[in-house]
Amino acid sequence: MKKSLYVFVALVALFALVATPMFAQGGGEASSPKIGFIGPMTGDNANYGVLSNNSAMLAVQHFNAKGGFDGKLPVVLVTEDSEGNVEKGLSAIEKLSSADKIVGLVGPVFTGTTFAVGERVQNEGIVMLSPSATHADITAIGDYVFRTVVSDGLQGEVAGHYFYENLGLRTIGVLYAKNDYSQGLYEGMTASFEAAGGKVTIAEACQVGDKDFKTQLTKIRSANPDAIYIPNYTAEMAQILEQARQLGIKTPFVSCDGFSNPDIYNLAGNFTDGVVYVGPAKVKESKKYSDFVAEYTAKYGVGPDSFATNAYDGTNILLAAMNTVYKKTGKFDRKAVRDAVAATKDYDGVSGIVNFADNGDLVAYQGLYKVNGTTPEYLGTYTVVDGKLIQID
Repeated sequence: MKKSLYVFVALVALFALVATPMFAQGGGEASSPKIGFIGPMTGDNANYGVLSNNSAMLAVQHFNAKGGFDGKLPVVLVTEDSEGNVEKGLSAIEKLSSADKIVGLVGPVFTGTTFAVGERVQNEGIVMLSPSATHADITAIGDYVFRTVVSDGLQGEVAGHYFYENLGLRTIGVLYAKNDYSQGLYEGMTASFEAAGGKVTIAEACQVGDKDFKTQLTKIRSANPDAIYIPNYTAEMAQILEQARQLGIKTPFVSCDGFSNPDIYNLAGNFTDGVVYVGPAKVKESKKYSDFVAEYTAKYGVGPDSFATNAYDGTNILLAAMNTVYKKTGKFDRKAVRDAVAATKDYDGVSGIVNFADNGDLVAYQGLYKVNGTTPEYLGTYTVVDGKLIQID
């Protein structure tokens, strides 16, 4: 009799263990909720992923230090390395969604990976905030996709108009990579530049990971453009600038927000002087921003780039949305969290005031920079309204 009772108790305990709901969409919390991060943590462009992931970790540490949810439930950040690769990005979101059962995602970092992962999170109803995927069509994936970085649509418009109207360029040569980010910027800038009256006289392509660009640069030099536009990632841009110098090319270079990563000066500091690039609009110096930069630098030994700043704000917006939902319902329903992110209004972030358009795009402006040696000089804040370049400050 006693043996039967022990067996019965054991079976009940086993059933209870199996039946206890794991943390899932709309379910209760058996353990701390998880959020995910996807970015290149290794490889040639790991600096983008590492800097942004540092920000996500810092935001989570701050949130948990304040008590987490309801003063007792911490959040867990699960980081996955995409290596900037679509297939690895898809494997990462498969794990994060199915095994880790994340509530929301910060990232991915690269545009191509974001397109693929975005389709997955949209289908599964997991809100995503990318700090750096800029292609104009990213947010067209669906209503679970947001970004804390300016769309290429605006960046391309501002770039084309500024290059024509303010720099006085009339012809441009382009060296772009065959990926969604680079090609999207090339196409957006070209449309804007040519609408203003300029002409892209030559466009040469390369593959991500290429090391030798001398053939393309030689062809572009032969076309004799007024400037060369390089809308690429840091590793490629650094080698392009160095090889252009080796070929004796004197043509000025213009670039994109990828140039705002400070690693460009470690890789090609002897060749960056004079580069003009479109990047994040400079916000007024605030204590919140200066404190963030100081803490980040002290903790990680390097300052944050613009994408890292965007990742910090994106992570905090996600956590705030989760906290709002949890206070109301005691749960972390994914759709409710998505709705809370969409309802974000005038969020006071380290990058400035953050609002989202109805399609998930960041409501923002663009900044223009000129590099003096290895120091970016801010030229002003711009936007385009009804096809006209407008300077905000």
